[in-house]
Amino acid sequence: MSPFVRKVKTASGATAVQIVEKRNGQRRILEHVGSAHDEAELAVLVSAAQQRLHGVQDMLELTPPRRSATGPVVEHAASQLLVQVLDGAYQQLGFGVTGDELFARLVIARLVEPVSKLDSIRVLDQLGVSAPHINTVYKCLARCVTRDYRGMLAAACWAHATSTGPVALVMYDLTTLHFQIEAEDQLRRVGMSKERRVDPQVTVGLLVTADGFPLEVAMFEGNKAETKTLIPVIEQFKTRHQLAELVVVADAGMLSAANLNALEDAGCTFIVGSRQSHVPYDLGEHFERHGNYVADGATIEASRDMGTGKDKRTRRVVYQYSFARHKRENQTINAQIAKAEKVAAGQRPIARDRFVTVTGDGDGKKAEINWDTIERARFCAGFKGYVTNLTPEAIAGPAVVAAYHDLWHIEESFRMAKSDLQARPIFHHKKDSIEAHLTIVFAALAVARHLQARTGITIKKLVHTLRPLQSVTISIAGRQVVAEPRIDTDTAAILNKIPDLTGH
Repeated sequence: MSPFVRKVKTASGATAVQIVEKRNGQRRILEHVGSAHDEAELAVLVSAAQQRLHGVQDMLELTPPRRSATGPVVEHAASQLLVQVLDGAYQQLGFGVTGDELFARLVIARLVEPVSKLDSIRVLDQLGVSAPHINTVYKCLARCVTRDYRGMLAAACWAHATSTGPVALVMYDLTTLHFQIEAEDQLRRVGMSKERRVDPQVTVGLLVTADGFPLEVAMFEGNKAETKTLIPVIEQFKTRHQLAELVVVADAGMLSAANLNALEDAGCTFIVGSRQSHVPYDLGEHFERHGNYVADGATIEASRDMGTGKDKRTRRVVYQYSFARHKRENQTINAQIAKAEKVAAGQRPIARDRFVTVTGDGDGKKAEINWDTIERARFCAGFKGYVTNLTPEAIAGPAVVAAYHDLWHIEESFRMAKSDLQARPIFHHKKDSIEAHLTIVFAALAVARHLQARTGITIKKLVHTLRPLQSVTISIAGRQVVAEPRIDTDTAAILNKIPDLTGH
């Protein structure tokens, strides 16, 4: 007898679905397909068993597959739960203000699988979401720029960030996104690359809250100096939200007297990283008076004149000493001294190695170890400085250090944008298309940070957990039944943190 599908009640009350055959009066189980606990699950298992059964029969009989006219048929499958969570977070942030459903779908597609706009159509189709034609996608990108979706999203982000109270400070940093093209244009230029690449690139400035939630994003030419990007972004942000005061935290790359003066004149206070080379000059007098012993984690107050002429202003500098940092930097110094010694001994080519001084030219070049520079580096090891125009009465030294240390959140946001969301827009060529792409990434980053804050897991893990859980529509005897996915304990624990987005 040919193999057939059998349904058997189990001891637990479930219904087991099996593929069996009968030979010489005895039944032999060829495959146990699974156990169902309700009618919908049973229909799915029976349908799967029948499809496998046809495969077995085809191999035995070498005949074309036949479909049962009366058996259950899977009509549609969708990652409905994942889409529900992502779209719920999108709407919760107020991004529905754009009134553009396709834009929302493109943001969801990027959160699930960051690919080209053309391939996003495939992603949406696999999710069970109505997928548009590529020409419709391009029209959406054009609308994104002409209708200023980024401005709408930035306003929504600010409303969300301030919904639980005022935002005390914002953090700014810059990154680069490269393009795999041969020739530069007015926007994509070769410049100082964060990734040490020589491809044409754009620079992207990002402003976030202390916990890394994005507030503003701006794009600049690839060869734009870091110090020239801060003020335009801050001014745009203050104008957009009608802010009179703002505390800005940025790294040492933004440190210039002109930048700090401009921030101060615009009514902003700031905490900016100081370059380590200033340590001997700022702390020399302190060490002469108090000795050079500093406890681990201690802070030292200093001051420095920055700028020249009428632009010169005295700035407060807070230094913190860390024993762990001192140990790490000393190891680096020792490794660099070893390289310098090999250069001086002629065992390594003469290059721009640290601690090496080169005199002469041509065949008369001579390399020597610069012991003064080494001594200065040893002196600086373990210290990190922070320049601020906040007074000690307004914020103590340790609090200045703590505020600056939150900058890792913006670095995490950049990593998310460049890896999990793959912000690098290598598939776009026109400025408006690149701007639209960056707006989609900005929205996706906000949704990702929002869900991470609520669930405690990364967007990558959330998608990996929810994407396989599909809702299946099955036709049974002329009527349709929807089978919902089984939720395991770990997934339920995640969904219990966002019940308003899932209904669980």
